[in-house]
Amino acid sequence: MIYQDSVYGKTEIKEQIALDLIKSPELKRLKGINQIGYGDLYYELSGLSDFAFDPLKHNRFEHSVGVYVLLKNFGAPLSEQIAGLIHDISHSCFSHCIDFVLGSKESQKTQSHQDNLMPEFIENSEVAKILKKNKIDLDYILDDQNFPLKETSLPDLCADRIDYSLRDAFFYEVADKNQINYFLENLQTKNNQWVFKTFKSAKEFAQIFFHMNQLYYSSLPTAVMFKTVGDYLKHALLKKYIKKADLYKTDQQVLKKINPYLNQDEKLKLLNDRMNNKIKFTNNFEKDDNPLFCKSRVVDPLYEDRGEIKRLSDTDKKWEALVMGNTKPKEYFIKFAK
Repeated sequence: MIYQDSVYGKTEIKEQIALDLIKSPELKRLKGINQIGYGDLYYELSGLSDFAFDPLKHNRFEHSVGVYVLLKNFGAPLSEQIAGLIHDISHSCFSHCIDFVLGSKESQKTQSHQDNLMPEFIENSEVAKILKKNKIDLDYILDDQNFPLKETSLPDLCADRIDYSLRDAFFYEVADKNQINYFLENLQTKNNQWVFKTFKSAKEFAQIFFHMNQLYYSSLPTAVMFKTVGDYLKHALLKKYIKKADLYKTDQQVLKKINPYLNQDEKLKLLNDRMNNKIKFTNNFEKDDNPLFCKSRVVDPLYEDRGEIKRLSDTDKKWEALVMGNTKPKEYFIKFAK
């Protein structure tokens, strides 16, 4: 199979287990799950982005296969490639919006609901059957400690973080294809770590990642998007317009099931208007309000300097301060106009 990726170009996929997983219903479903949540449409409606989006072109399937391809291209073991390929199959509709529907305040801060659900979700799936057929232990493949190239904690780099940041930066036109290729050409793996070949490339990648965090990942518009989609889905669940199981269908399937009730439920219509940026809001910072949290991301990459592995913050003390100041979740106090 020749797979064409917007970030990595053409890749030949020969491994049967990878081909079987890509064809599985769980992976295919991710084609209908927007990578950001409801963000592509929300950013367009809010004026944050000035070109029309097709949400289905920026989805969890492309990211999942992208993580697999990245690991494959850099020589990771097949088991780690497979762990990368399936790492997002437990995402609900609208991605991390689920943390604002079923999650707690803590999962808003960490965006961890999908990860917590993963073992239960995969156990009775087609993916589990494929893994078992290939004699891959489920507990082993789901343990991130076995796969340091695929997943590590912030502010370190991992394949998941590298792929979504490059993919999002390219999609939102923050970086062009030449810049993406530059970063990939300056990446290497050493001792199961991602290491840039130069200080310059490490710093430039970290700056693009920081820009993406400020503009998209933890911005006020993103926080409002998470809250409004979360409120819309919670109300739909409360009124039994959808069931909890529906949350694990595609974005469009869920919207299609809720939409018929818009003309008969005033609150649902109000929440839909908020979700589609038709109602103004303010961020008031009032202490007695219910705070809304949005995960903040910042990276502190490793780079090679004359054979020695260093961290960006070891050399750039301003970056060290920036990392320290951007590791906590952003806190917002959203008030909507009546």
